[in-house]
Amino acid sequence: MTDILFFYDPISPYAHLAFERLPEALMGHSVQVRYRPVLFAALLKAHGQLGPAEIPAKRDWTYRHVSWLGHHHGVVLDMPAAHPFNPLPLLRLGLACATDDAPGETNRYVTELLFRHVWRGGLDAADPARLAELQALLQDHMAQRGKPWNAPDSEVVKQRLRANTDEALALGLFGVPAMVVDGRVFWGHDALPMLRAYLDGDTWFETQWGAAAQRPEGVRRSQTG
Repeated sequence: MTDILFFYDPISPYAHLAFERLPEALMGHSVQVRYRPVLFAALLKAHGQLGPAEIPAKRDWTYRHVSWLGHHHGVVLDMPAAHPFNPLPLLRLGLACATDDAPGETNRYVTELLFRHVWRGGLDAADPARLAELQALLQDHMAQRGKPWNAPDSEVVKQRLRANTDEALALGLFGVPAMVVDGRVFWGHDALPMLRAYLDGDTWFETQWGAAAQRPEGVRRSQTG
């Protein structure tokens, strides 16, 4: 069985699309997907980048693009009432459901609830009443499993999120969604066919994976004014 680490932040529409389409991409393969929530903003900050929604023209394109991708692939994607928003409450709610044997992971059911809270219905993802409803649903899920619930604002949950984000940075991740298999990083919703090809044993990965990235820099843009 092949382990796949799926790093995500529910603030990302591309992560939502990848999550919804992942079962199709993995069909026929024996895999175990480990869903790891991370703070996307921390990845951006570490690499000195702005998020897509922080660049006006890119923001407009991103929203149009993801709406079209949802339409094209038959994935429900309703833009939330406001975007971007603070995803920390959602990330912590997810990791409040993590268990001691997998402290940085959310199962697929919990991950689905986080994404659909944002990307279905066109509602306010940060609305306190909706977050309270989601928390009650997640607490009931944990109770039915006979598993302990950790308060979302507890230090243990905060540490889980920090650890996941640190792990992502150590792996060289710069955005979400990112899928890591055998040390190889597949970034973005549009990398799903590439991930599928790797699992299918495409020989390109033996000869070209490393070579494709080995290019000298012809010029480097100055980061100062």
